[in-house]
Amino acid sequence: MKLLLRVIVYVMSFVILFGGVGAFGYIRSNHAYWLPTRQTPLPVLHNVSVPEYNPKKPTVAVLLSNPTTEVFDFIVPYEMFAMTESYNVYAVAPDKNMKTLSGGLDLNAHYSFDELDRLLGKSPDLIVIPAMPMVDEAKYKPIREWIQKHADTKLLSICAGALNLADTGLLKGKEATTDWKSLGYHEIDKYPETNWRRDVRYVADGNIVSSAALTSGIDAVLYVISQQLGEPMAEKIAKEMNYPSYPFVKNPKMDPYEIDRTEWIFTLNQAFQWNKKSAGVLLYNGMDDGALTTIFDTYAASGTTKVYTISDAQQPIVTKYHLNLVTRYPMSNAPKLDRMLVPGVEAKSLAAEQIKQWNEKGSSVTPEFIHSGSADRFIFDAPLEDLAKQEDVLTAQYGAKRLEYRATTLHFDGKPFSFEAFGVPVLLSLAACLIAFYLDRRWFKRV
Repeated sequence: MKLLLRVIVYVMSFVILFGGVGAFGYIRSNHAYWLPTRQTPLPVLHNVSVPEYNPKKPTVAVLLSNPTTEVFDFIVPYEMFAMTESYNVYAVAPDKNMKTLSGGLDLNAHYSFDELDRLLGKSPDLIVIPAMPMVDEAKYKPIREWIQKHADTKLLSICAGALNLADTGLLKGKEATTDWKSLGYHEIDKYPETNWRRDVRYVADGNIVSSAALTSGIDAVLYVISQQLGEPMAEKIAKEMNYPSYPFVKNPKMDPYEIDRTEWIFTLNQAFQWNKKSAGVLLYNGMDDGALTTIFDTYAASGTTKVYTISDAQQPIVTKYHLNLVTRYPMSNAPKLDRMLVPGVEAKSLAAEQIKQWNEKGSSVTPEFIHSGSADRFIFDAPLEDLAKQEDVLTAQYGAKRLEYRATTLHFDGKPFSFEAFGVPVLLSLAACLIAFYLDRRWFKRV
């Protein structure tokens, strides 16, 4: 009995200290990425920019949800369809209230569901379904019902958006795919009537196309464009994006990723990176939509960096393809920053006035043009390589895996791994052992 009690003391000390601290950190980091709370008042907004409607063009509706939507899944397909100049492309949501993308990027929809239905008088020609957490049934229900209402139109799910699509019942009896983490953690088990594929970057089955993780969505979008507008248009868009994986569009077969030891660096960063970097991202009119995405889906998604949108604009920042961004922090009230990132290959010219204002505020943080010199590279290359320098090589390698980005041209320089992410658990384990040893000596020595 004495031995059993001593074992319990050691185990409980470890579970409470190591497990408790780790669980708290992981939940807090995950919440900060998926449910980033706005700390500043919402400005009074006017003149939301809406792309002109051309009844001769097919319409693409890209969904925004409550309380949040995955940033890549929403912005990159939106941008790609807009790049063709052959579609009406709109951000649509259950209502016109401000929406938030993962990592803390706020924006306004172009139309509510009801407004778009009235404008078109029919279903959109294509609905893009990003990953949208289904954590609040009352808020999420309108999304499900609107997709079901337009079940006969072309549907394209991106990454874990396939789970949102499966939730509607429209994937029953069909083939589909989704991101490797949802497959690995068996989230698909809730939808056994779907034939889930693990070995392809996208699946086309009838009126539904589903993609695997994140950058696999690029292949799926290019496939849809090639089918609707012709392969030359798809090749043109891929070339303009400097996308290196176009062969997957013609042949989506791949060796699937699995949940393995590489997941540890992500888990440890989420749970034990207490000294997270603070990075501002400067918003400016005309900024490249996809380049902005890379800041949130590289740095914020890694569990190492808090990202804050900053601008002195009093009204929405309008991107190159007419998304309406709502800044969280004015320059005069910006949080303490370690870095100020200015995304986009044309940032030096397009953001010149905002950069001037930032420098005039007397900030000691120098703006960094993260995509400078990368005009001939894919938008995620420079941020992933920079993440290795800011953090470590393991974090950057996992970042590429999370994105399901299989480029062979990435070159990572930096520490081999995070000393904090690995060191804090070791120190907590030692502390747990010391506490248990103290209790052991104090309680059981007399027994």
